[in-house]
Amino acid sequence: MPNALHHQAVPGMVSSVVYRTASSPALPAVEEETAPPRGPLLPGPGETTLLIVQFPPDSVYASPHFDGAAAGQETYDFAPDFASRFEADAPGVHTTDSIDYDIVLDGEVWLELDDETVHLRTGDVVVQNGTRHAWRNQGSRPATMAFVLIGASRG
Repeated sequence: MPNALHHQAVPGMVSSVVYRTASSPALPAVEEETAPPRGPLLPGPGETTLLIVQFPPDSVYASPHFDGAAAGQETYDFAPDFASRFEADAPGVHTTDSIDYDIVLDGEVWLELDDETVHLRTGDVVVQNGTRHAWRNQGSRPATMAFVLIGASRG
């Protein structure tokens, strides 16, 4: 995929913006790249984004060699609109103005919400409606997820 980042600062993490649509897509779809590198990741109201992410185990972040500042800069360089949504005092926690269909393709992840943590396995699906959350991989191997983000407006 042209818009994929194999994170150097977070070994084992891969982020791929696969496809984006406009708020009123036309058919047949145009053949030009809809998710170019350094383009936006977050969709505006009515727009969509398909994102595939491979999360390494959390042990990668606990390594004495992990450089949080470098990881943050790398994410910002890849998708500044998304990186700006992360909370400075709560690593990985973010909120987006979107309805998200989150699908675990492989492995296990833990969805951390304000009032609970949900353990998800291959095949599980979660729908989020602009919630504050973080993804954690407390397992011992990478986990891969697909995210369909549908841009929304907050009321």
